[in-house]
Amino acid sequence: GQGVDEPLSATGFRQADAAGVFLSNVKFTHVFSSDLLRAKQTCAAILGKNKFCRDLEIKYDARLRERKYGVAEGRPLADLKAMAKDAGEQCPSFTPSGGETLDEVKERARDFFEFLCQLAVGLEHKEAGASSRSSGTPKEQFVFPWANHCSEGEPSSEGSGSSKELDANILVVSHGAYMRNWIGYFVSDLNCTLPTNLTKSHLSSVSPNTGVSHFIVKLENGNLSKPEITCVCLNQDSHL
Repeated sequence: GQGVDEPLSATGFRQADAAGVFLSNVKFTHVFSSDLLRAKQTCAAILGKNKFCRDLEIKYDARLRERKYGVAEGRPLADLKAMAKDAGEQCPSFTPSGGETLDEVKERARDFFEFLCQLAVGLEHKEAGASSRSSGTPKEQFVFPWANHCSEGEPSSEGSGSSKELDANILVVSHGAYMRNWIGYFVSDLNCTLPTNLTKSHLSSVSPNTGVSHFIVKLENGNLSKPEITCVCLNQDSHL
């Protein structure tokens, strides 16, 4: 949850370093992290291994915090399940006293995602203005290490499927329950295109620590109301 701001364990630091090595050749344009300590440390470890953007500014955002669990914060998952059972409900839909509902978590995720879309549209407008004054520059090519592992959901492109021309390539470091809700918002509200091999159990499961999910978001003509979202991979953990 949010109330117990514990640092990473020794295992957590090893996993963060492994994720950093895995992502070391990925050139990010922007980095956002939850402002909770474990996410900050994970994000710093990832950038610390990166060949291109070690000095990129990390922007911390409270909207990326883990779900608030109220009276269950800092307690074992078994306690939360017992509370849910006593209330005649099931996890994760059960909301402990003082905790956030799933709808409240989704609203935080929606708000942050719309902020990212506005950021991307702003970048596109800047590039358009620059190209009108000069010959313009090609968009960045980004190479992703999981392209050979899970490219079924990836849109086709000229040449290798492992490189994409994008306006922005944004790293977001958050938490398991929060990200599950965010992905649910993508699928249920925004009709995200999923890899053909993805099952419902994959969608409902919580990512392993430092699991990597990759989404391509297209905003046709800067239209913020109808983002086209494609899931390339979900909870990728080959680095662990």
